[in-house]
Amino acid sequence: MGFLNQFFQDVFHQNSVTPKKNSSFEKISEEELKVHLNIAKYDDFELTDAIRPSYDVRIKPQQAYRHDCFLDEENQSNVPVIMASATRDELFDLFIELVRPLGETVDVVLETSHQGNGCHQDLYRESIDMPVLKSILYDFEDLLVNDGCTGIAVLNPNMPQEVQFDEHKLLMVYGSPLETYEHILETNHVVFNPNVQFLTEAEHVHSTTQEFASQFEQLKTALGMDGDSYGSNEFKEDQYGSEDDGISFC
Repeated sequence: MGFLNQFFQDVFHQNSVTPKKNSSFEKISEEELKVHLNIAKYDDFELTDAIRPSYDVRIKPQQAYRHDCFLDEENQSNVPVIMASATRDELFDLFIELVRPLGETVDVVLETSHQGNGCHQDLYRESIDMPVLKSILYDFEDLLVNDGCTGIAVLNPNMPQEVQFDEHKLLMVYGSPLETYEHILETNHVVFNPNVQFLTEAEHVHSTTQEFASQFEQLKTALGMDGDSYGSNEFKEDQYGSEDDGISFC
């Protein structure tokens, strides 16, 4: 089933979907929106079901990485970052390969925005063996790749380095040195492009389902994490848009 087909079959006629003002989605028809959201491939790059670009495709997705930095406000220091995007068929395996250098015992952070209201919650698990973690991640590959309200980070605080696979399905590596991760990316045909832009840098839409929300709860249990359930909210409400039942406009 294509991107959000079930959403349009089951929900669209029951609930309105309202993008923010001055959005590229603001004046398009239901059919135009449906066609756009079912476009997954741009040249050789295929998106997952988690995210789509603006209707006018202000940023076309591409496979590449660039360097950036993150301001650690607590320590008042800049942390080197690699930001990368990869096509759907390569994305999950690349994430698994990127976490390998973190060591045999790692910490895990799950990010969720299933509860809506523009809120994100982070759930933390300390000290899990890497082989156990990888086994769990493979069990929940579909959720991690295709849910626009689920993100995960794997880190080794002793290094310190972190690999993040966020809800936009971007891959980010924090810390230093980064040469090992650059080699992994380039070996997997993710090329360095200092000018690459990612979908997060323009208007975009996220997608989730009730099934993914349920799978997220199962993933929490598998990782031994505590935290509240989010009831039966089927789709995300985002701080950038109005309440909806299948996609959120950012």
